[in-house]
Amino acid sequence: MKRIVKILTAVAAALLILVGSIAVGSVNLSPGQVAEILMAKLSGGSGTVDPNLSAIVWEMRFPRAVLAFLTGAALSASGTVMQSILKNPLASSYTLGVSSGASLCAALVMVTGVTFPLLGSLFTLPAAGFAGGLATVFLALAFAARLDGKMENQTVILVGMVFSLFVNAILTLITALSREHLQQMVFWQMGGFTGRNWSHVAVMFPVLVISMLVLQRFTPEMDIMSFGEEQAMSIGVDLKRIKLLLIGIAALLTGTAVSLVGVIGFVDLIAPHVVRRIFGSSHRLVLPLSALFGGTFLMLAELISRTVMAPTIIPVGAVTALVGAPFFALVFFRGRKLK
Repeated sequence: MKRIVKILTAVAAALLILVGSIAVGSVNLSPGQVAEILMAKLSGGSGTVDPNLSAIVWEMRFPRAVLAFLTGAALSASGTVMQSILKNPLASSYTLGVSSGASLCAALVMVTGVTFPLLGSLFTLPAAGFAGGLATVFLALAFAARLDGKMENQTVILVGMVFSLFVNAILTLITALSREHLQQMVFWQMGGFTGRNWSHVAVMFPVLVISMLVLQRFTPEMDIMSFGEEQAMSIGVDLKRIKLLLIGIAALLTGTAVSLVGVIGFVDLIAPHVVRRIFGSSHRLVLPLSALFGGTFLMLAELISRTVMAPTIIPVGAVTALVGAPFFALVFFRGRKLK
């Protein structure tokens, strides 16, 4: 019963922050106005709704808030998987170079101005970022497999960090040599939701839903791997195959998110820790609730980024770092004291 109350509280908090994200801005709206506009849009009518307010809510704030939630959910689910299979509180897709690879390919698109014919200018950058992130992580995994046939966790993390540092060095060089694109690349690397709309939601939503359904199928294996690789192999778990599959899905989630909104850190590290502390360690609950917590946290960060110093918009990645770094340190060191 207590668990159900906690889950309902988490859902209520997410809905409350969603309404706040839509209502608060350069033009403040009441919850009643937000509800009226959304009901009118969803029912296909207009009623007495001010068309200007309707455009602000439906075309700007609502898709931005939804995308923030989906992005936070994707990053948090990815972090949950990585921490589970690598048994490392600092493990994430970022550790394995997904964000670095996505940033590098996105920077190349910005500098060269290339556009993929079938995707157009809108989706060229996300597609390039996603491809770069996915390619980086699989190159790191292939290299780790050559070094260590069993693909032990320490080897995977070390190789991932080496690849990430190398790709970041190339990205820094490109940024330094392309001063005319400097501001665009810097802001993209710090993450943000400015200018995002329903087309971006349409990309993120199916990727998140399909990935979550697949990951939920493997929550028993994630529980087993949390106890150690030897125990997992002793009961017949195909570690190499499942690791590759789960890391690939985690990279898909992070790569898609990063390619759409830029690099946003700490969400994937914090959410799983908080959820495990509140709801226990069973991945059947930890996975979806981490997605819920991460989505809520990123919605709040997006709201703070555009209101705390309005009209100046702070990069969302800066907000998550300012909030996330000390919070994660608190959770991490408190956990060490309890051991």
